Amino acid sequence: MTASNDFFEVVSTTRSVRRRLDLDRPVERAVLERCIDAAVQAPTGLDRESWRFLVLTEAEPKARVAALYRASFEGLAERFRDRLPASLRDAPLPSDRPTYVGLAENLHRMPALVLVCSEGRPSPDDTAMQVAFYGSVLPAAWSLMLALRAEGLGATWTTLLVSEEAAVAEALGIPADVTQTVLLPVAYTKGAVLRPAARKGAAEVTYWNRWGRRT
Repeated sequence: MTASNDFFEVVSTTRSVRRRLDLDRPVERAVLERCIDAAVQAPTGLDRESWRFLVLTEAEPKARVAALYRASFEGLAERFRDRLPASLRDAPLPSDRPTYVGLAENLHRMPALVLVCSEGRPSPDDTAMQVAFYGSVLPAAWSLMLALRAEGLGATWTTLLVSEEAAVAEALGIPADVTQTVLLPVAYTKGAVLRPAARKGAAEVTYWNRWGRRT
């Protein structure tokens, strides 16, 4: 996967990349900071820069987060075992299983893990404020993923770690009033080719002037 300055190429080919990653090549701090500089230009509905980015590059914190991620994955697999394909129902999780299982097994080897957080907590009883809260941090997370793609880096959008939020906070020293959102494992790619996904077109998902009206 090569770097790109073409906006439409970047936005239409930014995929979660879980394989063909160079797990032995460090991701430079300057590159990550340049991508975060771009990410913080994202819109914010609350008119405040509440996003915070916790970047893990050292082995010990990555290993602790990876262990919690695997625990979360295994808990989810157990909870939805009857809905999983047969290839995922039996433990342990070998590397030849589907790629999202491979991510859980190799998370500690990723050169960088970026945990996107937001200062504060969403209102539990106010839907509008919840939308405003997450709408003020998730655009920055997506902009970061786009910027990483533009730099030729692969990343995966995963929210699975949130189910272990308290344990992650304790492991990484995150204050109780900080909300964790998306985790982006980041690495340079090795021969990955990203293409637009097969998705429904605008005509199939867009209504005009009234719900359900396509013309």
